[in-house]
Amino acid sequence: MDILTGLNDAQQTAVTAPIGPVLVLAGPGSGKTRVLTHRIVYLIQEMGIPPWHILAVTFTNKAAKEMNHRIAALTGDHPRGLTMGTFHSVCARILRREVNNLPYYDSNFVIYDSDDQLKLVKAALKELNIDDKKYSPYKMLNGISNAKNELVTPEAYQTGNYIAELTRRVYDYYQKALRLNNGMDFDDLLMNTVLLLQERPDVLAAYQERYQHILVDEFQDTNMAQYALLNLLAKGHSNIFVVGDSDQSIYRWRGADYRNINRFREQYPAAQMVLLEQNYRSTQLILDAAKAIISHNPNRVHKDLFTDRRGGAPIVIREAYDEREEATVITMTMESLLGQYSLNDMAIMYRTNAQSRALEEALMMTSMPYRLVGATKFYKRREVKDIIAYLRVVHNPADGVSFDRIINTPKRALGAKSQATLRGWARQNGWQPAVALMHLATDPGRDHPFKGRAFNAFMQVGQMLLNWIALRDGEANIADIFDAILDQTRYKQYLRDSEKVEDEAEERWANVQELRNVASQADRATLTEFLESIALVSETDNLDESQTAVTLLTLHAAKGLEYPVVFIPGLDDGVLPHSRSMDDAEEMAEERRLLYVGITRAKDQLYLSHAFRRMTWGRSDASTPSRFLNDLPLELTSAGGGAKKRRQQTKKKASSWEWSSQSQPKRPKKRSAVSHHANAVPPTRSKPLPAPNRVEDEDRAPRTAVLTYKTGQTVRHRTFGEGTVIESESTGSDEVVTVAFKDKTVGLKRMAASFAKLEII
Repeated sequence: MDILTGLNDAQQTAVTAPIGPVLVLAGPGSGKTRVLTHRIVYLIQEMGIPPWHILAVTFTNKAAKEMNHRIAALTGDHPRGLTMGTFHSVCARILRREVNNLPYYDSNFVIYDSDDQLKLVKAALKELNIDDKKYSPYKMLNGISNAKNELVTPEAYQTGNYIAELTRRVYDYYQKALRLNNGMDFDDLLMNTVLLLQERPDVLAAYQERYQHILVDEFQDTNMAQYALLNLLAKGHSNIFVVGDSDQSIYRWRGADYRNINRFREQYPAAQMVLLEQNYRSTQLILDAAKAIISHNPNRVHKDLFTDRRGGAPIVIREAYDEREEATVITMTMESLLGQYSLNDMAIMYRTNAQSRALEEALMMTSMPYRLVGATKFYKRREVKDIIAYLRVVHNPADGVSFDRIINTPKRALGAKSQATLRGWARQNGWQPAVALMHLATDPGRDHPFKGRAFNAFMQVGQMLLNWIALRDGEANIADIFDAILDQTRYKQYLRDSEKVEDEAEERWANVQELRNVASQADRATLTEFLESIALVSETDNLDESQTAVTLLTLHAAKGLEYPVVFIPGLDDGVLPHSRSMDDAEEMAEERRLLYVGITRAKDQLYLSHAFRRMTWGRSDASTPSRFLNDLPLELTSAGGGAKKRRQQTKKKASSWEWSSQSQPKRPKKRSAVSHHANAVPPTRSKPLPAPNRVEDEDRAPRTAVLTYKTGQTVRHRTFGEGTVIESESTGSDEVVTVAFKDKTVGLKRMAASFAKLEII
């Protein structure tokens, strides 16, 4: 069958498994997405299952889109009726469809993001007279989220101490505020769906009939609410096919429980279990290192990861003096690899966001472009959130959180007193503030407490809302509503007036225009669908890879990604593993899994580093190398010397600041011309590919750069100032220049000419 072409034996076993419960334990890079998509097509084409009886869920929009794309490629079109999406998007779809069976909500409910949730928690603390300095709103919100993940309502919340009692009170207020605003948070999407199915057997029976075959990606990342949802839907037919790997469970802090894999095996003792152990991403040496790290974790199913990419470049472990030198050496190593790899092939993965500061500074000093995953996200930008808030109020006038954001944006001379008067009048009449203003605009002669400028401003807002809602209910598309909001609020002028720097205003306006582009591309979507898609987007869904740049991201954000060259700095006790894990065996096991995930993102080259000293809480203290480094067999590494040797090296010229013991960084030889991507047809084990980094290919040989700079020339760098060229050499298609700068604080620098852009004087 064409469906099985190119699949290895284990993958074929999984794809063709008999109907019933199936557990696929898939190692990293083993083609789990391939197995899931081929299984769906196999069910449809070979077993005659109608697509509308199939539900496939995953954790990111990016993964869902990739699966949809592959299914379409296999079948020639997307099967009609197939339900594919994230847990949250599938639940949102069910809740909107079943809204008549939900108390408190109508079909226009909005989905609150983390910023909106925090505002409601802070409002709850203020209303309940709880000191938010003593009792952190973030911790309160985390406690509420944990309760929802365990399907615990405010009424069922157990209180055994004072903190728990305060959390229960805040939870109760918070949930009532959500209902008043016709809003749900992310956790509500899951909890409300489960509660609905538990309380309404007729609704549950309808969905059990609808979804007779359930497939789940990243099963190890499910929490209790998601596990309960899957069990409810699969109850009766037990046709549930789950793919996961407990070794890659790294989201315990948000409720994920890798033990759900063991629960699945206990609940379905007859389930067929398939191990996917063949890796199509990394070299065998990298896999051996990953296995050495993860083997120390208890309560796991052993997987013997193997690949046809025999051997591989040794893993480089290096000690830097501090985090600044660590970042400098990483940057210089990247420059030395440019003849073999592009910047898009390289990623730096770290344990905490704070580690990015030194790395960003080092990259900027060498003018090396980078993209920062998880920085200020597009949909979190002030101007973008402003326009989304307007759209949300048009969509759902009961949304008080969004209304509070727009009522005086742009400025309308509506101070706190006027807004308090509006809220009081609205409350007296049983309205939300936006609804009150529409009543005012419809009947300005009614009894109200407003005068002068406040009355005129409130009237204007009410009239605009009525106009935009009329557009919503008419034939207008989202872009038309968008344009009406921008025009009638004079938002562009507001940005110009509110920003002191013209360039900043233009940048913000460009973001608004980008959001307009998103709206115009959703011309067939309803406003409900558009706002829902924005609310459920994740930080890696729209990872922009069009720019040639190094990727900086946390190890948590790296899940599902892969790069030829990976750098993992901060291998110090207290950083990785994190200090919070030192007294908790479960936390320590997750830290080990986190490093395992980072290692297995690397395809060809892996660089690990730790520091002799590291800045922590404003103090520079001596560090201890990560205990995880002791688990790496020496034969897999090419480590430098210890702390003493490292301190001696810092006194030498910059040319000795390298990753290997030689005067120049070790550069990988030519990579194999054979693709090792997980999507490629996997080679059989009987015909191993040539060892990586050892195959010469004339068509891929690097070009030799023509040298622009000569010894003795005076040059100028835009940041470092004037300096003298010491030497220049070709590294593939680029030129590396060593310059002695006049500024003694800068000293000797070794830079890639393409990024340094040195001016010859």
